[in-house]
Amino acid sequence: MKDQQPVIVRLNAQDNVAVALRGLAPRAVISKEGLVCREEIHAGHKVAMSEIKAKEPIRKYGQIIGFANKTIRPGEWVHNHNLAMGDFARDYAIGKEARPIHVVPREDRPTFHGIIREDGRIATRNYMGVLCTVNCSASVSRFIADAIRSDFLAEFPNVDGVVSLGHGSGCSMVLDGEGFQLLQRTLAGYARHPNFAGLLLVGLGCEVNQLDCLIKNMNLKTGPLLQSIEIQGTSGTREAVHLGIEAIREMLPMANRVKREPVSVSHIVLGLECGGSDAYSGITANPALGAAVDLLVGGGGTAILSETPEIYGAEHLLTRRAVSGEVGERLIGRIRWWEEYTSKLGAEIDNNPTPGNKAGGLTTILEKSLGAVAKGGTTSLAEVYKYAEEVSTKGLVFMDTPGYDVASITGMVAGGANLICFTTGRGTVCGFKPVPTIKLASNTEMYGRLGEDMDMNCGLILDGKATVQEMGEAIFNLVIETASGKKTKSERLGFGDNEFVPWQMGPVL
Repeated sequence: MKDQQPVIVRLNAQDNVAVALRGLAPRAVISKEGLVCREEIHAGHKVAMSEIKAKEPIRKYGQIIGFANKTIRPGEWVHNHNLAMGDFARDYAIGKEARPIHVVPREDRPTFHGIIREDGRIATRNYMGVLCTVNCSASVSRFIADAIRSDFLAEFPNVDGVVSLGHGSGCSMVLDGEGFQLLQRTLAGYARHPNFAGLLLVGLGCEVNQLDCLIKNMNLKTGPLLQSIEIQGTSGTREAVHLGIEAIREMLPMANRVKREPVSVSHIVLGLECGGSDAYSGITANPALGAAVDLLVGGGGTAILSETPEIYGAEHLLTRRAVSGEVGERLIGRIRWWEEYTSKLGAEIDNNPTPGNKAGGLTTILEKSLGAVAKGGTTSLAEVYKYAEEVSTKGLVFMDTPGYDVASITGMVAGGANLICFTTGRGTVCGFKPVPTIKLASNTEMYGRLGEDMDMNCGLILDGKATVQEMGEAIFNLVIETASGKKTKSERLGFGDNEFVPWQMGPVL
């Protein structure tokens, strides 16, 4: 019966707070020891399990998530009104917990049906792309893609579609500044992405991010399947669109000449993201995804953990697993960079949790981070990459990205991610062409409301219907099916044309 089920969960014996599994009423008995709830507490929010004096640390997951700003009595609600951030030393212990990774022999590794490109890279989808160099060419790019109607595409059944990717940058920026370099690296990563069979670059002509400069700086190889158009070199929009349509139509027969073949899961590069989180994300969806990552890494594959502001306060759990001192120091270096960067802008890393996160029970970035790192599983941290850098190391790696979901995933796709797993407790709806996105719901209630958007319900863990390991295995199997061509919910809904958001950095001049 429901009344016999636990109403709270204490995640670690050292914790002085527990998480409400459902709404708690005042005077309700919430523990075997007879602890009484002193006030109404919403599902997912924290309740004090013992007295916590002012300035004492508050612990969840066995780790510090903040400090009491006044004395908190047992049974009281713990949230923004009585929990605050505070400085404390973290023992990075670089490499202390790094362990050799057991990789399954090649002949025993699971396989998926992938698309093998001529250069040996493996694709999970087969798109044509129209990519603008600057916002001023975004509309022309969209006009070109929109003109390739579905009835025409029906002649090319192996092509998943034509997508235009516009963005809000490319001009009025510092030439050769960090923001300029990030944009060029991101555009080049998409231009090279194996999920694009062919791509058309569209420039305006007078922008800072010139076509010729991008192609030269990023060593892009133009040819039949990578072409470019400069609008100001034509007679205007109509001719540019006409030329673009002709270029795409020339590429389509070549793009259609593909077939899926069995390949090892070692070719999967899985981007990990959590957005629109709640307190259950770190209990269900994130650790379940971590269990799937362990299986992928054991099969020789790659997983990219990201969102530097959302590992803040939990970075010591990753440095302890770093395969070398250099890898650990690179991660710490990115944390220090973010501290300085946010300080210069008059911000704090702790303002990252959104109103939705807080409504779902998350109070500080430390709390969100501790749940977020669970996506990375338990294997050693093999490498640390800058935003949109090409990922070439196998195993679990980290990419320095913002916590903003769309900018973070854009960086991972530019780095080579050919599939995304996105955990959410609030119900984020989005997709990221040309890469399929699997949505993992953290709780059954939200999954029931937004079932058309969610691919899997990890709330079964809280419902007592599945273990973390069982959900991890189910996610891993869904990753293989999706990489083999099974459409995700976001793909069926048509998401992915508007979520290309390169990280913008530096002054807009």
